[in-house]
This record gives sequence, structure tokens and C-alpha cells, in this order.
Amino acid sequence: MQRLKKIVSYILAVSILLTPAVLMAQEEMYWMEAVSPPFFIHEGELKGQGYEDLITDILKENMPQYDHVSMPANISRHYQQWKQGESACSLAIHKTRERKEFVLFSIPSVFTLPHVLIIKKEQFAAFGGKKAVSLKDVLTSNKFIIGRAAKRSYGGAFDEILNTFGNQDNLFSYEGSELSLNLFKMLLAGRIQAMPGLPEEAMYLAEKMGIRDQIMTLSVKENLVDHESMLTYVACSKNEWGTRAITVINKVLQEQRPTERYRAAYERWLDESSIAEYRRMYKTIFLQVDEKDAP
Repeated sequence: MQRLKKIVSYILAVSILLTPAVLMAQEEMYWMEAVSPPFFIHEGELKGQGYEDLITDILKENMPQYDHVSMPANISRHYQQWKQGESACSLAIHKTRERKEFVLFSIPSVFTLPHVLIIKKEQFAAFGGKKAVSLKDVLTSNKFIIGRAAKRSYGGAFDEILNTFGNQDNLFSYEGSELSLNLFKMLLAGRIQAMPGLPEEAMYLAEKMGIRDQIMTLSVKENLVDHESMLTYVACSKNEWGTRAITVINKVLQEQRPTERYRAAYERWLDESSIAEYRRMYKTIFLQVDEKDAP
């Protein structure tokens, strides 16, 4: 009997040594995904083809030591998971002073064109009839209501002006599901006169609703001062688990960001006239920023 016990113990020990990958795969990494096409697309014929879908797939493929779980979540859920110290990350998050209190950031993970103001074409003259506007001037004029997604960051300069000059008369803050789509519907209905967003975001929404000829984008002067608004980062809970996760993620980002597949994920949603300039900035800005240089 004693000999049988020894044999069983030996077999168990050997089986454990031979299956480390299985054991390591049990460590879960939750990827929180905003319901906000074309970042993430969760349904329809383009499901999984959002540029953050595609980049997240690249990271997952190169981190087989984790059991990756996708989790649709609005920004409030993001905050809740991080503050609770869950094993959760998000692919493309702007750095803010508030978020640094409970989030660890990777090196830059996504490089986009800067945020713009999305308006109806019929409002172009009311906004001054020029392709670039001062966000401060738009807000202080008190002629317009800008709709923003609650807790979403549009980059440091953009956020600072919204927070400094925004009030109950010129700013509407929306929190809920499908933030961009619902704000877009408010824009079309005339409840707001402008909304911040990315150029590809405006293109996707307008094309989906068959009204591409009715909307346009305005560049925001304050958002063109530096490149910080174009950079986002993988964000994970600020704890021991997150520290280990960010170390692994940074290594994968360093390896994958220079690849054509990684860059093409975002280019998929640009109009052809924007691609050459994006590639130039991708090489000269995005690939040159490392952890110590990032804002």
C-alpha cells in the first residue's frame, strides 16, 4: 500500500512538471472594451474589425501565458475594475492625473490622428466658416452646446479647456451605452451643435447612418500644439498583478508596433488621402516615444 502511494505521488509530481503551460494559462487577463465603433465593433458584418479589436488580437496572440477574456464595459466600469484591483486592462487610454492614482500605463499602444469637433455641415458658417477653430472661443461664445462622453478623455489640452470653460449652458455630458452613437444622434437632432471625436469615428458613424454628406469635422487649434492627444496607452490595475502585466505588454508592444499588421489596424479606417501623412507621423513620432519620453 505504501509503495502504491509513492507511485501515485510520483505520477502526480511528474504530471505537474510536464504541464506548466496549462497551469500558467489559468491566470486570467480581462480586456475591457468600450462599445464604441470603430474602436471596438461588437456586432454586425464588421464585428471584430475595429482597430482596437485588431490590435488587442495581436497582443493576445503574443501573450499565451494568459487566459484572455474580453469584457464590454463603459468607462465607469473601467474605473470600478481598476479601483478594485481586478486583473483588468484596456488597450487605448489617455493618461490623466486622476487615472494615474489607480492605473499603471504601458508605453504608447495606439497612435491616432488628433481629436476634432464633429458638426453638421449646415452649421459650418455658424462656427466661423473655417476648418480650424479655437475650442476656447467656441465655448466662451455661448452660442453652442458641445456634447461630450462623461469621463472620456480627449487628450490633455482638449480636456483642460472643456473642464475650464465648460458649464451647464455650453456643455452636455452624457454617460451610458454606445456613447459616440447616441451623441451623434443628439447632434443630428439638434440637441447639441458639436461633439468631440476622432476623424475615423465621424466617418464610421456617418457612413453607417447613410449621412456622410451631412456632417464634417473641424480641427481644434489647441489640440495641435503637441502630440500627446494622439497617444494612448494600455492601462492595467495599479497593483502587483498590473506591474507584471505591464512589463509583459511593453515587451510585446516594442516587438509589434513596427510591424505593418499593427499599423494597418488603424489605417483600415482612414480615407486614402490621410494614409501617407499618418505613416510619416507613425514612424517619426509614435515609434520614437518610449516609456521615459511619454507624457
